[in-house]
Amino acid sequence: MQAVILAAGQGTRIRPLSASLPKPMLPVADRPLVAHTATAAADAGADELILVVGYEADAVRDYFGAEFAGVPVSYAVQKEQSGTADAVRAAQEHIDGSFAVLNGDNLYEPEAVAELFADGPAIGAVRVENPSNYGVLSTAAGTVTDIVEKPADPPTNLANAGAYAFPAEAREWLDVGKSERGEYEITDVLARVVDEYDVSFAEMDKWLDVGRPWELLEANEWKLDELERDVRGNVHEDADLRGDVVVEEGATVDAGVVVEGPALIRSGASVGPNAYIRGATLVGEGAKIGHSVEVKNSVLSEGASVGHLSYVGDSVLGRDVNFGAGTNVANLRHDDEAVKFTVKGDRISTGRRKFGVVAGDEAKTGINSSLNAGLKLSAGATTKPGEVVTRDR
Repeated sequence: MQAVILAAGQGTRIRPLSASLPKPMLPVADRPLVAHTATAAADAGADELILVVGYEADAVRDYFGAEFAGVPVSYAVQKEQSGTADAVRAAQEHIDGSFAVLNGDNLYEPEAVAELFADGPAIGAVRVENPSNYGVLSTAAGTVTDIVEKPADPPTNLANAGAYAFPAEAREWLDVGKSERGEYEITDVLARVVDEYDVSFAEMDKWLDVGRPWELLEANEWKLDELERDVRGNVHEDADLRGDVVVEEGATVDAGVVVEGPALIRSGASVGPNAYIRGATLVGEGAKIGHSVEVKNSVLSEGASVGHLSYVGDSVLGRDVNFGAGTNVANLRHDDEAVKFTVKGDRISTGRRKFGVVAGDEAKTGINSSLNAGLKLSAGATTKPGEVVTRDR
């Protein structure tokens, strides 16, 4: 089974994190987001991975190379953002038999992907509370009879999980016309398959579509929770590591530091002295957490730095972000309502009672800055010393 992994999206909903790094390459625990998808496909028995890439394709190629997890890797370039079927069509020349399609910004359980491969033609499905926000499957006698995009009156609570196993003939059905949204939709190809075959559905107990910044936090919460304690870095004898904490070789944890797992401190990172890390926290390669800093349930990307006497909670910091000494992040509304965040110009609920800030690559705060809950700092944005920031910038 060939596995086509879609990794060409621009990730506009997860901005500013994807301003200069493809969304599928954003960090989730010990690897990029799309690498978890590729791992699930490899573990499920894929004999080739075909990565469909777009802008910043070199970042994906440099990470995966010609082989990943013992499986050969090839690449296809989607030149325009014209829908999922258009993305798969970019890989058409590589497809020579039955094939699977997986979204490179989704997290799947390998067991569910293996079931998808085995039962093909098939579609991955997940039960959701609000099916009208998704493509919804109609089923009968264990097979899929129809799929409707975001219906007002959903026939079931089975949502499309963005995972498909197609027969070889579907390669010739990729040249579908545009949908009402003006895009080439993979669900239109699926409709043809449903007409020709009995299509089963592989129900997924655990699944996540990582489209917005707080979902990157959720992805890290999932994958960091799977870690087992492994301490290979330089940890001071007076540091206190509690639970499942991973300190990679080349990382440094200084005296007085307390780390409550699950947490991952990557190679080249430094923590402390007297810092406190708790919750599901990723400290990326070369990242720095200074003296008496508290970091809770956050993602610090490669090269990010949080100066001494600072607090960062439920936040995502992009690459080479620098928070000056005394920077404090608010992550809770006084009215105890869910924190809102700006996505593509609209202020929407994150569904999270606690959510801090999202800082794009190379954003910088002056000392003693105060950042409001649900705040977005664009790539390269700055704050003044002592500034109270309540609006996106």
